[in-house]
Amino acid sequence: MSLIGALQLSSNALQANQIALQVVSQNISNANTPGYSRAEVEFQAAPTQKFGGVLLGLGVQVGGVVQRIDTYLEERLRNSSSDRASSETQEASYQELESVLNVLSDNSLSSTFNKFFSAVNEVLNQPESVSNRNLAILQGRSLSQDIRNLASRVTQLRNGLNDQVKGSLADANRLIEEVRRLNVRITALEGGSISKSDAVGLRDQRNLALTQLSELIGITVTEDASNVNINIGGEFLVFEGTARTLIASTTVENGQQITDVQFSDTKASITRSGGKLAGLVASRDDILGEFQKKLDNFTATFAFEFNKLYSQGQGLKGFTSVTAEHAVNDNGASLESAGLPFTPVSGSFNVLVKNTQTGQTETRAITIDLNGLNNDDTSLIDLKDQLDAIDGISASISATGELLIESESPAIEFAFAGDTSGVLASLGINTFFSGVDAASLNVEVKLQSDPRLFAASLGGIGADANNAAILTTFLDRPLDALDGDTILNLRDRMVSEVTESSSAISAAAEGYRSYEASLRGKQLAISGVNIDEEAVKLMTFQRSFQASARFISTINELLDTLVKL
Repeated sequence: MSLIGALQLSSNALQANQIALQVVSQNISNANTPGYSRAEVEFQAAPTQKFGGVLLGLGVQVGGVVQRIDTYLEERLRNSSSDRASSETQEASYQELESVLNVLSDNSLSSTFNKFFSAVNEVLNQPESVSNRNLAILQGRSLSQDIRNLASRVTQLRNGLNDQVKGSLADANRLIEEVRRLNVRITALEGGSISKSDAVGLRDQRNLALTQLSELIGITVTEDASNVNINIGGEFLVFEGTARTLIASTTVENGQQITDVQFSDTKASITRSGGKLAGLVASRDDILGEFQKKLDNFTATFAFEFNKLYSQGQGLKGFTSVTAEHAVNDNGASLESAGLPFTPVSGSFNVLVKNTQTGQTETRAITIDLNGLNNDDTSLIDLKDQLDAIDGISASISATGELLIESESPAIEFAFAGDTSGVLASLGINTFFSGVDAASLNVEVKLQSDPRLFAASLGGIGADANNAAILTTFLDRPLDALDGDTILNLRDRMVSEVTESSSAISAAAEGYRSYEASLRGKQLAISGVNIDEEAVKLMTFQRSFQASARFISTINELLDTLVKL
């Protein structure tokens, strides 16, 4: 080898070690930078040259600077991040729901129920006491208020989650655009093909954007040369230098806004398989939405079944007028298909008409025929006509479909008894609770204004407290509407299902966190910067650089000697 060739060899070594020192310095500088992946220099032998009959190498050269990344591990890590983010979002929603239920405090739903039925029991103990009846009404209002507050807070939680769904779109679209933009820049820098050197800093930024995007939405990432492509449920989101944006589509269900996430171009809903967005939607619709349905179903069942029992009774005084709470859509239609929130059945009930001057009470039976035969099922008009035929009272139907019953004389008051059809509870006549769901539950206005109307008697107006005795056993009473189960079991099951589901999702979230942590440890072992290792490399490349410089100095001395000859 000539001295010039030796000088080229040492120059190659000097440049290679200089680059290696710079890469090591880059790693050390970014040891704590989020998303940074360790870079390494790939050395390769320099081309050979022929010197006489001998082939001699020209030392070393840098083949490229590459990131140490396991792409399969990165994909698994992104998937685990999506699963963890989704489960953590649902975990937080269950915790908030448990807090709303407040099952362990003195203000729990169970406690409020107990106070109400204890107050009803006090009416049984002192039937003549108006104050005891008023206390039962006040406790009923308190129970109704607690259920309404629970429904309101669940609605607020759902609205908050819905707002978060809309808010997450801005972050998702920002990250989608960032990946698209980085695809273009990386392709331009690396030459549009598989390069021996990676655009390290830009690739780190893109990997970080992909990680953040995977925590928002469940994505599938594939890499093609310098580009990454993103898919959601088979639909592309980013393809090389092009991207699709996501938009919010809002509908109203039962008076509540529901936001769906769609592709802006096709208006097709995205597939939600993971990520915070899937967790938000699951929390809004499956956790809180299903609980809201169960709460409404429980409230409606409780109110209707309690009202069915309550409507059999009479108070210390009778009615002089009463207006049905619930209207019908068609006065001439069968009562079971007239749009009532609760459905009556075939049966009958009695109307007690009392003359307060003589003390005499007359009882008239009202028949409700809903067997579907001969097209003669009882309609609201038929019911009105039967009631209007009773001496001492009149009945009419308002323009909006409510049944109105009135005394024809100040000396006449009336009450109801023996309803086997449930029509009184269905229409909202002689009932304790008003409302059809958790958000509307309350105590009837007439009761609130006159506690003497509290229907504690079964033997007539002011006769006894036998109905109150039946009402006190309501929580443990098997109900046909619940296939023989009790309202108490339905309430406890509704609450326990939340607790059990919360424990299950918390266990799942903890599992996802542990799995992600194990993958993160493997990622750090492969792609993370170890300061001790980099320090050893630094000294190694430094010594190699010094040796190369010393070799150049030696060649320089030989050249000086040769020139002086």
